[in-house]
Amino acid sequence: MAWLEITIDTAAAQVEQVAEELTKRGFSDLVIEDQQEFETFLEENRAYWDYIDEGLQKKLQGLSHIKLYLEDTDAKNLRRVQDYAVSAGLPLTVSQLADTNWDESWKENYPPQEIGQKLLVLPYWLAQDNQGERLPVILDPGLTFGTGAHPSTQMVMEAMELLVQPGCKCLDLGSGSGILSIAALRLGADKAVGVDIDGKAEDIARENAAYNGFSAPRFTALTGNVTADHRLMEQLTGENWDIVLVNIVADVIVALAPVLPRLMGKGTRLICSGILDTRLADVTAALTAAGIQVTSIRAKEDWRCVVGQRK
Repeated sequence: MAWLEITIDTAAAQVEQVAEELTKRGFSDLVIEDQQEFETFLEENRAYWDYIDEGLQKKLQGLSHIKLYLEDTDAKNLRRVQDYAVSAGLPLTVSQLADTNWDESWKENYPPQEIGQKLLVLPYWLAQDNQGERLPVILDPGLTFGTGAHPSTQMVMEAMELLVQPGCKCLDLGSGSGILSIAALRLGADKAVGVDIDGKAEDIARENAAYNGFSAPRFTALTGNVTADHRLMEQLTGENWDIVLVNIVADVIVALAPVLPRLMGKGTRLICSGILDTRLADVTAALTAAGIQVTSIRAKEDWRCVVGQRK
C-alpha cells in the first residue's frame, strides 16, 4: 500500500487551532512538530546533553508542522485537506511515500557494526546470522539510547577491549540499553551492574542482556541516582569494581566526579565518554579535583573519551 504524507505549515501559536479544525473534519492521526514544545523540552532537559543537531533546529525554526497520512487512492480526503488549507491560508505540501512494509523497513537502519578489534553489535533479528569470530553484542536497537552507532559509545567499547580482564567486575553508570555491560561480559568480565535514572532502561537492559544469555547474578540492572540515593550508593560501594563506565554527557560526569572515588579502589579504571571536545577541559578538571588521574584520552569526530584511575 502506498501513502501520501501531507504537511501543513503554521505558526506555533496556531498549532492547536489547526489541529482542532483537522480533527473536526475527521483527521485524528496527526503528527505535530511544534517549535515551542521542542524548545521547552530542550530547556527542561538541558542537563542531559551538550549538543543538538543543527539540522533539527533549523527544521523547526519559525514554523510548526502538522502532518497526516492518507492512502494514495484517497482522493476525496486529500481534496478536503487541500480545501481547508486554502481556506485557512496555510501552506500545504503533499509527498508520495514509497510502498513500504513499515513494520520491517526500520530495521534497515540497524546493520551489524564492527567495533574495535573484537566486538560486533547486531540487532536481535540478525543474531542467528553471526558466523564470524567477533564477540556478539545483541540488542533490540529500537528501545532506548545505546545502539553502538555513536562515537562516544564506540570509544568506550574500544577502551574496554584493552582494559577488561577475565573475571573482573564492571559498574556501568548511565547504562541505557545495557550495551556496555553486555560488552564487558562478552569480553570476559565476571559481573556487570548497570545503573540508570530511567526505570524503563532497567527493564530494557535486562531484556537485552537476556538476548545474550546473561542474567543475575552476572548481570544486574538497577534504577537510581548515585548522587542522591544513599542506599543505592551503599549497595554499590560494597563491591570492589575493577572498571567504572560513565557514558553520559559532560555536565553529568562533572556532577558525578566527587562521588566516583567512592566507587573506585586503588587499581580501578574509569572510562568516561559522551564528552564534546569543547567540554573536555571541564571534565578533566573535575576528575582531577576529585583525585582521579587522567591516563589517556581518545578522540573520534567531535567527541572525546577519558580514561583515568585513582591517584
